[in-house]
Amino acid sequence: MDAAVLAALARWPDVPAVYGWLGLTARGAWLLRDERIGNAALREFIGRNYACDERGAWFFQNGPQRVFVRLEATPWIYRLGLAATLATHTGALPGEVREAAILDDGRFVLATDLGCGLVDDRDAADFVHLLTDPEGLPLSEPGLERWLDGRDEVFLDPGRLGTGGTPLRVARLRAADLPARYGFVREPAP
Repeated sequence: MDAAVLAALARWPDVPAVYGWLGLTARGAWLLRDERIGNAALREFIGRNYACDERGAWFFQNGPQRVFVRLEATPWIYRLGLAATLATHTGALPGEVREAAILDDGRFVLATDLGCGLVDDRDAADFVHLLTDPEGLPLSEPGLERWLDGRDEVFLDPGRLGTGGTPLRVARLRAADLPARYGFVREPAP
């Protein structure tokens, strides 16, 4: 967190938290009262001071005040950058991919050392190109169809995302199960 934020916390430790004002979309956009935040400096400030409490509720520490975040999907939105490097919607770089899955709604999710996050849907086609068959070969179109039909397994090599780790079988998960499985709260309340 920013030094000024930490100093404000020390000076005013008992400022009440705010709920229902700030949101994060499934594409990593910050919303203030359901309106997209257009100011880049404000988005970056929120991203630098974004954290999680012991309940799994994510918040933006705005000086001495916690502003809890309503999550449309997951706490992190992962994006593929140049050469398929992985970064979050805040620009944080995960060091390790621990799990990969396709959800029952067709979206991809990753669990990294930072936490659970969707792969931005605009990067889904590029993400599919990172998948391999069990022998580690690029996934062919018939192989993709067999996997989507549930007849084959596919794998993700985290090294191709610029992170460490061994190849991971891409699991199948229900989107509704993500908060319990990964310990986050979509709609924080007092």
